[in-house]
Amino acid sequence: MSSPLGNKQNITVFVLYLMQNVGYPLDFVTLNDIIMQTDYVAYLDFAETFSRLVDTELIEQKGVNSKGEATYVVTGKGRTVVESMQGDILPSILEESLTCALRHLNFTARGVKATCRSTPNPLGGYDFTCALLEGETTLLSITLWADTKARADLMETQFRTHPENTYRATLALMTGNVNYLFDS
Repeated sequence: MSSPLGNKQNITVFVLYLMQNVGYPLDFVTLNDIIMQTDYVAYLDFAETFSRLVDTELIEQKGVNSKGEATYVVTGKGRTVVESMQGDILPSILEESLTCALRHLNFTARGVKATCRSTPNPLGGYDFTCALLEGETTLLSITLWADTKARADLMETQFRTHPENTYRATLALMTGNVNYLFDS
């Protein structure tokens, strides 16, 4: 599957933009995780782009993380690329993707765990239950009824992929911030 951003230049700018704006060194796996959160770049396109960024010195190794894995930062040359080659990417896509990436990194850094399951309801359909746990604290716990197994599976996929979106949307709706649906 090809990336929605299309060409290599757009993918390069996209990855460099996210790395530059996160503001600290990232290892390959973490960078891949935040890129995959956005749904704009396919894994193979990201892996190829990452290798090219290292080879062309647009990013460079800057130490190692706690697991001993290399971490990378955008070089001066890479910053110039971000500033001068915005490509065909809408600024709103860049900003939305950065917000998503930072939220994912925040949840990861805090050790927030996402759990979910669906079970058949004795009256028909399925009960879909999801939760976000931070240590001993339950940040979110919701049970929704789904009319079909396919809908319950879709809910599970969405929650596992973007649990922070469920948390943010639920919090916004429960506190009366209905504009959240239009701001995102």
